[in-house]
Amino acid sequence: MIPVEIQENSPRFQNFVVKESNEERKVNLDLLDEVREEARIKVKALKRRVEYKYSSKLRPRQFQVVDLVMRKAHLYQLENKLSPKWIGPFKMTEALGNGAYRLKTLEGGAIARTWNATNLKFYFN
Repeated sequence: MIPVEIQENSPRFQNFVVKESNEERKVNLDLLDEVREEARIKVKALKRRVEYKYSSKLRPRQFQVVDLVMRKAHLYQLENKLSPKWIGPFKMTEALGNGAYRLKTLEGGAIARTWNATNLKFYFN
């Protein structure tokens, strides 16, 4: 109870019984493990639903070394909001595993860093 309820003689203060309050607190403490277990189960179910929703929209991409791809443009490469969001095409040179790929330009110039499959898409000419 908050001090204002005690000073103003609220119905909660007038009907307060110490013995009943202590008994209810003991019952709540006894049920605490069950409440925690129920909360853990609900959180696990929620995580499973979120994972399913994410996985249902995910399109895994696997590229071959001979594929032509486009890569997502960096923010500094975008001049304005109408600039193309994808840059390319590029040739695949090497698949490193776990969705990582090395690229080179069509002229043969190597690109220094690796690219993840989420930042690449097939180039159809």
